[in-house]
Amino acid sequence: MAFPTRTILLSAIGLALVGGLAVTAFRTDPVPVDLATLERGPLSVTVNAEGKTRIREIYEVAAPIAGTVLRLPVKAGDPVLSGKTVVAQVEPVTSPLLDARSQAQAEAALHEAEASVRFAEAELARTQADAAYARTQLDRTTKLVDSGTVSLTQLETASQQNAIAEAAAESAAARLEMSRAALERARAMLVLPEPTDTDRSCCLAVLAPADGVVVSVTSASERPVPLGAPLMQIGDPTDLEIVVDLLSSEATRLEPGAAAKIERWGGDTALDARLRLIEPAARTVVSALGIEEQRVDAVLDFVSPRAEWAGLGEAYAVYVRIEEWRTDDALLIPLSAVFRRDGNWFTFLFQDGYAREVPLELGRRDGRFAEVLSGVEAGAQVILHPPDTIADGVLVAERELL
Repeated sequence: MAFPTRTILLSAIGLALVGGLAVTAFRTDPVPVDLATLERGPLSVTVNAEGKTRIREIYEVAAPIAGTVLRLPVKAGDPVLSGKTVVAQVEPVTSPLLDARSQAQAEAALHEAEASVRFAEAELARTQADAAYARTQLDRTTKLVDSGTVSLTQLETASQQNAIAEAAAESAAARLEMSRAALERARAMLVLPEPTDTDRSCCLAVLAPADGVVVSVTSASERPVPLGAPLMQIGDPTDLEIVVDLLSSEATRLEPGAAAKIERWGGDTALDARLRLIEPAARTVVSALGIEEQRVDAVLDFVSPRAEWAGLGEAYAVYVRIEEWRTDDALLIPLSAVFRRDGNWFTFLFQDGYAREVPLELGRRDGRFAEVLSGVEAGAQVILHPPDTIADGVLVAERELL
């Protein structure tokens, strides 16, 4: 029995519809992804660290004598001139009052010194008498030798005794001077402090050691100070440098003269700087995690004009990026488009709607991009942040921006 043509045609159309619906139902939807196009451009690798500004030459003003420093005539921020501006006045120290025990000890020392002087005077009188007698004996012996009455041996003995007696007299005189000096020292211990000199004419004026401003003051109030006590710091706030605390392993990758950018200093734009010095000695620092680290200071100079960073002062916080390596022509790939497996780098290319996994050889990297040495070419599109659902040959589609 033959089927009518109409029936066959309708059956075919029905089968086609059912097949299309089945294919549509079981087909996997493309995975939405973000894409980036590879381009060539400059790449800079930097060492980044927190830093702070520092006045290049700081002068520490200290008390030249022990005494009482009067209330300082200057305060932080005041301009000073070298050798002209009086920055401090120090009154010499006064004698302290004695307690009962110290008073008794000082009086006993005075009596001892007085007795020592009397003893030294008696010793001097005795030795002078001995010296006079020895001199007389020498003169008599000399005359007897001339007349041939006594021998030369007796003359030599008399001469020696005379020399000994004169030396003893000189020693007694020296002891007397020492005893008198000790007596004066003992009397000085009992001298009472004199009333304060109200006109302050006895004070020692301390002059500014350099031109600049007063950076900081230890204390502005009048107070007693020992010799060498710090009073203030003076420096030129327009002569600033930058000091950065680096790991020693980072510092070894840098060379003097490297360019740097100063960010997060308070201004709208980054400032230019240049690495001048990496200090030769590192120090051991314990980190917040309790790990010992070797750290070293790097010193940078401003390159930007002074007018651009006029608001900076001593010990202001900055963020520094010191250039370790730079090229102006590198094929750049976002780090978010690469992943590592078995020690090798890979990325997913977007080709004709499918993800294609390709191996890469990468060079230098900064915080956002890496230098591609081989594996892809400029103009290729790569998938950013590939999810776990993407593999080689998976259907993908560019995510539409809302």
